[in-house]
Amino acid sequence: MQEWFESSLQQWDISRDAPYFGFEIPGAKDKFFYVWLDAPIGYMASFKNLCEREGIDFNEFWAEGSDAELYHFIGKDIVYFHSLFWPAMLEGSGYRKPTNVFTHGYVTVDGAKMSKSRGTFIQASTYLNHIDPECLRYYYAAKLNDRIEDLDFNLDDFVQRVNTDIVNKLVNLASRNAGFIAKRFEGKLADKLEDEALFAEFTAQAEQIAAYYESREYNKAIREIMALTDKANKYIDEKAPWVIAKEEGKEAELQAVCSMGIELFRVLMSYLKPVLPKLAERAEAFLQAELRWDNIHQPLLGHTLAPFKALFSRLEKKQIDAVVEETKALFAAANKAAEKTEAKPTALSAVEPIAETITIDDFDKLDMRVAKVLKCEAVPESNKLLRFELDLGDHTRQVFSGIKAAYNKPEELEGRFVIMVANLAPRKMKFGVSEGMILSAGTGGSDLFLLSADNGVTAGMQVK
Repeated sequence: MQEWFESSLQQWDISRDAPYFGFEIPGAKDKFFYVWLDAPIGYMASFKNLCEREGIDFNEFWAEGSDAELYHFIGKDIVYFHSLFWPAMLEGSGYRKPTNVFTHGYVTVDGAKMSKSRGTFIQASTYLNHIDPECLRYYYAAKLNDRIEDLDFNLDDFVQRVNTDIVNKLVNLASRNAGFIAKRFEGKLADKLEDEALFAEFTAQAEQIAAYYESREYNKAIREIMALTDKANKYIDEKAPWVIAKEEGKEAELQAVCSMGIELFRVLMSYLKPVLPKLAERAEAFLQAELRWDNIHQPLLGHTLAPFKALFSRLEKKQIDAVVEETKALFAAANKAAEKTEAKPTALSAVEPIAETITIDDFDKLDMRVAKVLKCEAVPESNKLLRFELDLGDHTRQVFSGIKAAYNKPEELEGRFVIMVANLAPRKMKFGVSEGMILSAGTGGSDLFLLSADNGVTAGMQVK
């Protein structure tokens, strides 16, 4: 955002020429609303549908002057749409603005960008065919923070973290105590806490964990909760109820220790309910009690539990493999269908020969820069050209590039960083002056690919 303000705000073109997907502008032939004008309105429309279905007053949330908390969570490549243009649209149309707009980085898979060929370009629907969504909710929460950083979805770490934290530590805490309570005490918990100091230590963290959630430091919240989970399991290991159960006359001690384990599980599940709502529902059915933040400090003394049922299934590697293989198959089928409709390229096997050798002095004459695409649109009168408006940090430029056949949705290039030759002499064309050249690779036509820079670059950086 700072770049936009430093380079001074410009007029924003909200229309695009046909052919274009989206909504036609009433009374303007072959003109369409730009996608980032209408897309955020979809947030309101979706919420309004929910309001109508559930009997909620839409205006309580979106009317000007509403005191409801309203937050947007977006990706780092669309910040200026949501924090500059969108608030202006809301202001001008009489609606309230978001309380805040929070930005996250991209998701990578196994340390690399998502790949269709490797099966890591995973769609939500494919994931849901094989894996519980709560696994992903927990994994993301364990890694997300309040900074704009990319999040790596490491498949092996995903399996290990879910099984270790949720199954082995959290759910096992309940199961290893519930059996004794059910068999020996008809499901009834003890009338008093076995370790009041430990219970107080657990419930004292409520304020800090809530603060972590509120400030979007989810990883810190999860880290704190799992540290408490380790303490709870250590308590059970040291008390060893399986040993107490074998000794005569220690029924009261056994009930007290196992009840304490269940109490600690209840507190932990209350803390995790925002992340694992479905698991929390199953835990509530077992505990026969609602998990609420405001009753964390109230132990279930003398309370009767429901029979224990499995709360969470272990995540298997074969489920991950199934997601990857289905993803590969989906995109392989899509590519095969596309090949049938596209003309087959000719003579692609021959690599273009290396050009004549130049000296370092020749190379030094080129001034290549990183540029951010502010606007990209097709030139209607041309079969080849796209018109780019590029940000070079301290100024903007117009560049025409003959890559229209390779990018039939030019608006999707907006926000990307490209590489350009910045000291090429301006060229006057029929459609305007081109002030540089954008670099791409390929044989031409639809076989062209824009060169881009790695994460962290800024507009105007020199390529060396």
